[in-house]
Amino acid sequence: MIEGYNSSYFKDSPKYRWFILATVSIGTFMSTLDSSIISVALPTISGQLQANLSTLQWVVTAYLLTISSLLPVFGRLADLIGRKRVYSSGFIVFTLGSALCGLATNIWFLIGMRVLQAIGASILMANSPAIITANFPPKERGKALGLTGTVVALGSLTGPALGGILVGLLNWRTIFYINLPIGILGYIAALVILPLDTPLPNSETFDFLGAFLFTGGMLCLLFSLSNGQDWGWKSYLIIGGLILGLILLITFFLAEIRVSSPMIDLSLFQIRPFLVGNMTGFLSFVAMFANTMLMPFYLQHVLNYDPTQVGLIMTSFPLTLAISAPISGHISDIIGPRVLTTSGLIVFASGFLYLSSLTACSLSWQIVPGLLLIGLGCGLFQSPNNSSVMSSVPAIKLGIAGGINALLRNVGMVIGISYSISLFENRQAVLLEGVISPTAAQKANAFAGAYQIVMLTSMGIAIVAGLLSLYRKGYYQPEA
Repeated sequence: MIEGYNSSYFKDSPKYRWFILATVSIGTFMSTLDSSIISVALPTISGQLQANLSTLQWVVTAYLLTISSLLPVFGRLADLIGRKRVYSSGFIVFTLGSALCGLATNIWFLIGMRVLQAIGASILMANSPAIITANFPPKERGKALGLTGTVVALGSLTGPALGGILVGLLNWRTIFYINLPIGILGYIAALVILPLDTPLPNSETFDFLGAFLFTGGMLCLLFSLSNGQDWGWKSYLIIGGLILGLILLITFFLAEIRVSSPMIDLSLFQIRPFLVGNMTGFLSFVAMFANTMLMPFYLQHVLNYDPTQVGLIMTSFPLTLAISAPISGHISDIIGPRVLTTSGLIVFASGFLYLSSLTACSLSWQIVPGLLLIGLGCGLFQSPNNSSVMSSVPAIKLGIAGGINALLRNVGMVIGISYSISLFENRQAVLLEGVISPTAAQKANAFAGAYQIVMLTSMGIAIVAGLLSLYRKGYYQPEA
């Protein structure tokens, strides 16, 4: 069988573990990249596929909703039948979804294929941290997981920059076609390089009821949160979705306590580094994606930049992160995570404070410092935080731990997008209240004013995350 094959060149190399890291980084980068790359292309897609902003939001939200609902499922499945087998299949599903997205001729077909893409992405994202943690010794785990965290953040934050360049120079379909060679390369690398792992004993079973309750609950809850602003928070469908989602999730947690092989081991949350790390990571992505969603529209609709210019400006964010994150991950192995994660979140918050000062007349050189601060703060925070979370759990629970970590990250993205759009549209309406036919200048000023409020709110979220980060301990070593 090809999945049992390992090239002797890689396996016998003293740097074999780094080849493993490079392989899973392909999947991690590709899947997180597509969480955000489409944001810059949305205005172009809107015109060509004739879709309004509310419908366009689902191109992003459907992707994140699907991932958020399935991450723990695929993490648990990999623990049961083998991480290599499950992880490799993720490349096939994701690459097929990408090809079909590029062929879309209407907005709803595009949204449907984004769901298929997301299924593949959830397989990849759920298992990357587990594969890394299982193959690196504790003394190098912080550095390795730090680099993995860097790849996650770079994928999320490079998306708008790369998307802007591709849309500006070619067309919006290329943001999907670019995944095809990467996906094929990743699949081959996974088959050749990743080691065969030992699945859990046959006494461990898959919790189908738990998977159904969790997936259904997350879909109902996040669907309602994503559409509350457009459909009205008092509408029967939104209220019903919120209530049904909460009922399903409460039932899920009650059921997990009683089953012998739960899909999510709730005892993991009794480990302080795991709990605090996931909470702060969740909050950081809520704040981050508020700006990721709105910044391209601010640059294009208010400042009238073209997609290529938008991409180049937003490149400052991932470039700063790429420099700071590996250094932060290495230092965290020496001094522990608390100082770096907390200080990173403070810098993160200062970036949002800076962006809240932007106006309808700001110049490009006035925008970049805010993005640099957010990139630096994110780099200081993400690497030690991911290392702290994954190093705190037993080896046999790495798959589900990685799934939970990725789940909360993606739920943060969904809520960040939903809250930012809801708050933005509310404040923009207030600022234009009483204006029957607003001029272009009035629209631009209202947009900038609403954007400022969202950035101040994101700053507050980052500050809360920083305070929570103070309560984490140093690296925690599990007993088994």
